[in-house]
Amino acid sequence: MHRAWIGLGSNLGDRLGYIKKALAMVGALPGTDVVNVSSIYDTRPVGREEQPRFLNAAAEVTTDLDARAFMNELLAIEDRCGRFRRVAWGPRTLDIDLLLFDDVQIEDPELTVPHPRMTKRPFVLIPLEEIAPDLLIPGVGKNIRLLVREIGDVGSDVKRIGGPPSPAVDA
Repeated sequence: MHRAWIGLGSNLGDRLGYIKKALAMVGALPGTDVVNVSSIYDTRPVGREEQPRFLNAAAEVTTDLDARAFMNELLAIEDRCGRFRRVAWGPRTLDIDLLLFDDVQIEDPELTVPHPRMTKRPFVLIPLEEIAPDLLIPGVGKNIRLLVREIGDVGSDVKRIGGPPSPAVDA
């Protein structure tokens, strides 16, 4: 059984609905359970500023799938939720990132774990801190709590707006 941490985000359509649906779909994968989910955060877009704000969350998952198979399933869930990859960092119905997988480091053309930009992104670290503050990032040697402290005050860029969502029952 593997432990994985994922980041979820949406800034088009029923943003909360897409996150709930994604959590239900992840939990329905063979040998996979959603163990813990952060609160929902309203966040400023990064990369491309002229787009709607995101809703973001983080989740801890256990799975029998290996990292590559799990990532492929996450991409398939994005596709089933209407994700189109037209513009880098553009608006999307659903974005699911594999942030961490066990305590391994993977670097190949299809998958990089830990997620290469997670340590600099408040919209990833703040929800993740809520569910795994002492989690160490492989290859970085710092835990999530310390990385959040290093980021400092994020002002209105990341605002907690609600408790952990329940997965959608009709996923």
